[in-house]
This record gives sequence, C-alpha cells and structure tokens, in this order.
Amino acid sequence: MSDKNLSWTKISSEKGDDLAILQVRHDWLRHPRSGKVLKRLVLESVDWVNIVAVTPDEKSVMVRQYRFGIESCTLETAGGMVDHGETPLNAAKRELREETGYGNGDWSYLGAVEPNPAFHPNLCHHFLARNVQRLGDPIPGEGEEIRVELHTPDELKQEILKGSLRHSLALSALSRVFQLWELPFVHHKGPS
Repeated sequence: MSDKNLSWTKISSEKGDDLAILQVRHDWLRHPRSGKVLKRLVLESVDWVNIVAVTPDEKSVMVRQYRFGIESCTLETAGGMVDHGETPLNAAKRELREETGYGNGDWSYLGAVEPNPAFHPNLCHHFLARNVQRLGDPIPGEGEEIRVELHTPDELKQEILKGSLRHSLALSALSRVFQLWELPFVHHKGPS
C-alpha cells in the first residue's frame, strides 16, 4: 500500500513567534481524504545531539538537572543543540565538554531519531564516545544547573526502574549501546 494517499498537500506556510530555541510555523494543508484545508502547527528547531559517554572503566557520564516542563529533576545523557554552521559531531563534542567537563575519547555515530515528527521537523543525532577523560570542570550555560554523575549499566537500569531516567531521547541513545531492560519491558510503577 502506498503512502501517497496519506500525504497532505501544503497550500501555504507562515512564520509565527520566535521562541528563541524554537520558531513557530503555521502550515495550511489539504486533508488527503476530505479535501479540507486545515491549519497545523510546526515548531522549527535546529538539530539536537545526545551523547553516550563512557569512561575507560565502563561508567556512563550522565547529567542530572531540573526540567521545567515536568517541574522535576531527571537523569539524562549530555546533549543539546547544534549551533548554526556546526556539524552534529562538533556539537556533540562541545556539549559533552560544556555539560560534563569530559572529552576526547573514540567517537562513533549511532544514527538519528525524529524527536516528535508530529510538530518538529528536526533530528536528534546520537553519538557514542568511548574512553572519555575528565578534562576539567563543566562549563554550563547561563540557564543550566547540572550535576555530573557516573553510572554503571546496572545503575542505569535501576534509575530507569525508579523513574528518574525517562527522557525518551536519552533512552533512545543509551539503548543503542546498552541492553537496559528485558523485553517486553514492564514498568512496575505505573501511573497512579
């Protein structure tokens, strides 16, 4: 079966508010079945990176930080935005150094995912950096407050089960390096 009868035709597009890290765009598209023209929201962004950084003694360099959307602290891989004119690899190396103080190592590209294709057109690139070394103190941005933590794969599994490691992009990157759960995954602390 072809995807052709699922595709919407773009009629027009208009820029909306500039939200600093996101640019609002409104697209008017023709519904493939009904023919109605509907307005849809797109949040444009540069590409993002996530880094699975592993020390020579096989510990993952992780960051714990407060996330405004969920009003809580999370455990995540280092990551961030690709600056204009920067390659994803250079952005990954910069973000790892800034957020954790770690760097160098042997780098591999783990592929990319679409963070939320319902309204984001960008990619999140995943990298593996093995044998990273602590080069100095982290250099967080003005809007960041980060604690660096080192975790074994078993400790990462426990953080997942506790619910403190739930960031989908961090889990996507980590799952390309470690077997973090048995399949099928069952979370014993369901919604209450």
